[in-house]
Amino acid sequence: MIAAVRGEVLVRRSDHVVVEAAGVGYRLNVSTETLRSVPAAGQEVFLHTETISRDDSLVLYGFSAEEERDLFQQLIGVSGIGPKVAIAALSGGPYRELTAAIVGGDAKRFQAVPGIGKRTAERIILELRDRVTTTVQESGGEIATPAESSARSLARDGLINLGYTPLEAEQMLDGLDPGDDAQALVAEALRRAGSPNPTVSPGDG
Repeated sequence: MIAAVRGEVLVRRSDHVVVEAAGVGYRLNVSTETLRSVPAAGQEVFLHTETISRDDSLVLYGFSAEEERDLFQQLIGVSGIGPKVAIAALSGGPYRELTAAIVGGDAKRFQAVPGIGKRTAERIILELRDRVTTTVQESGGEIATPAESSARSLARDGLINLGYTPLEAEQMLDGLDPGDDAQALVAEALRRAGSPNPTVSPGDG
């Protein structure tokens, strides 16, 4: 099994990269989060990998951090979640925020992912909550506080009330300060998107 790849970036696309290592070009499917850490073509990158073998295919997935790869492995262990959907879920936000959503029981966060319905999102929470908590604690990491998770959830709902889709709302909130309150998150998300200030408060409906 290929556990990691280090080499020159040959191709950098929205959903995959090609990395040349020892004369071999490896195509790795990646999440939006991992893609952000991949430099431009011609530069060196190191990615952790997961190999998914099927009867008719052999697919590599790349991750900028071991934590993201671990969460990928946990996600594909949930019934109804395949590798492509797991990568889409990982594209929904930073690792710390996704683990906070799982531990906090925020199933709506995962319903925003294409291919994940209400029942599957609830199954993710049910099956992974304890495992994710243990994994984070053993690695010495931290999970976002309930207040941070709640603020993002309210901000997401506010953006949805303004007409954005759940996935668009999640993407707009990516990278914002999780310590801000919901109203500040909505305002900043709209500012970055070039929209006017919100006229609907988070949670209104």
